[in-house]
Amino acid sequence: MLLSYLKIAWKVLLRRKFFTAISLFGISFTLMILLVVYSFFDFAVGPHQPELRSDRLLFVNRMQLLYRGGGQNNSSVGYAFLNQAVRGMRTPEKVSVSEANPGTAVAYVGQQTLKLDQRRTDGEFWQVLDFDFVAGRPYNGREVRDAAHVAVINETTARRYFGSTAGAVGHTIEVDAMRYRVVGVVHDVPVMRLMTYADVWTPITTTPDDLRKPDLLGAYQAIVLARSPAEVPQIQAEYDQLIARQPIPDPKIYERLVSHALPLLTNLTARFSGGEVAPGGGNRFMRLLLTLGLLFMLLPALNLVNINVSRTLERSGEIGVRKAFGATAGRLVGQFLLENIFLTLLGGVLGLGLAAGALALLNSSHFIAYSEFGLNGRVFALALGIVLFFGVLSGAYPAYKMSKLHAVKALKGDIAA
Repeated sequence: MLLSYLKIAWKVLLRRKFFTAISLFGISFTLMILLVVYSFFDFAVGPHQPELRSDRLLFVNRMQLLYRGGGQNNSSVGYAFLNQAVRGMRTPEKVSVSEANPGTAVAYVGQQTLKLDQRRTDGEFWQVLDFDFVAGRPYNGREVRDAAHVAVINETTARRYFGSTAGAVGHTIEVDAMRYRVVGVVHDVPVMRLMTYADVWTPITTTPDDLRKPDLLGAYQAIVLARSPAEVPQIQAEYDQLIARQPIPDPKIYERLVSHALPLLTNLTARFSGGEVAPGGGNRFMRLLLTLGLLFMLLPALNLVNINVSRTLERSGEIGVRKAFGATAGRLVGQFLLENIFLTLLGGVLGLGLAAGALALLNSSHFIAYSEFGLNGRVFALALGIVLFFGVLSGAYPAYKMSKLHAVKALKGDIAA
């Protein structure tokens, strides 16, 4: 029965090629846009290297002092607070402290100037994150304590400075007139991984900053690794208690101190929102994205509904014959829904192809540094969900309208009643 319905669906699509082309274009173009946007989203906050364990990671990289008269002072966090208070928390498995944002550094290769992004980190940085080392190793805690001039660099920097990745380990790279011995080379980290990206990573103790300053505000972040996803709320609660006990720097000026340990998505939305940090910001952002996605799908869905109504009413004779031979309304609805889902699946295949081509063009253009957009399993699952939702949404009303046609009137072609 299913095979027969699919054969009928294929013949119906070929019968009105113009309407079919319009339908396929609307479905495939809509799906392409949604998949490209979702690929960006997944690439920024999904479980990708080096944040493979994103469901166990929390980030502390924003501190807010709220003025008594209104307004706020936003900044990254001071090193001393993170190193002493946050590193001393009981719940996490491990805590890393690093610079919140990479700084621009300069290296020279012959007459060529390389502008590199350099981030200083501790030894735990390589333990809470999952970098893909293509050569060598990370620097360790002892090298960080000794302020050793060692560095981990990415593949692109290794090729540009040394000519290859294999030949970089053990050699010296000079960055901002400081010489570092390269101990490891990692796969390029996309610039969209804002909390971990860099071209060059060096020990945090090589910074010219005074790491002993007790200021709450500074230029650093903590990356906190939970033992399991279930312990993430416990870590957030412990950090909130830590902030509640923290004395406000100047009570005459400031009313409240705000800071939270946030998951990756919530951290990014808080970073760009400009408002007060809120743990539920990620959920609100997801709801907004879902709403916008549904609205974006509404117009092509309505267009497809109109086309499907015309298509099904043209088949009034077939409907009348089937009803006369005892076909139930439920069976007719099921058949026409199946036909519509078959159409949307064809559009979905085209949409996946268009999305793959668009993402490949983005990668080759280097518009976003070290981008590696692609159609992974999560993107495929979203595509399937969209196609099925689109098929049911745009086919339910036409199928229902068709099933309500009276057999005698349908046979006579009286479809206006």
